[in-house]
Amino acid sequence: MSAEGGGVQEVRVTSRVIYVPFEDGSKAFLRYRIEDGKIYLIETYTPPQHRGKGVARRMVEKAIEIAREKGLEVVPLCSYAVYYFLKNREARGLLAEPYRSMSDEDLKKYYEERLAAERAKNAGEKG
Repeated sequence: MSAEGGGVQEVRVTSRVIYVPFEDGSKAFLRYRIEDGKIYLIETYTPPQHRGKGVARRMVEKAIEIAREKGLEVVPLCSYAVYYFLKNREARGLLAEPYRSMSDEDLKKYYEERLAAERAKNAGEKG
């Protein structure tokens, strides 16, 4: 499995960010925090030129790996993290309540709410 321009980049982890550095000097990142036995997935960003290559998925999977290693429940706050759990039903057992108990329909509604909130926030920052 290789991506354009030099293969699959390494997923790196700090105490607050999971990130992937690219050869062009840009970075994809997933901001998170660990608190009260939970890992909160706060914000995901992939530079436009690197989107659609599975980078965000790999970062969320790294967060899930951290959750498993540390016995944490996952709280998906950013739209991409919610989308990941919508598409990867087998990973939902790691979710904190109320997310774990949500139906597909409720999870989809939550995803759309998070996406709308992020778009509004981003529009406000640009204007």
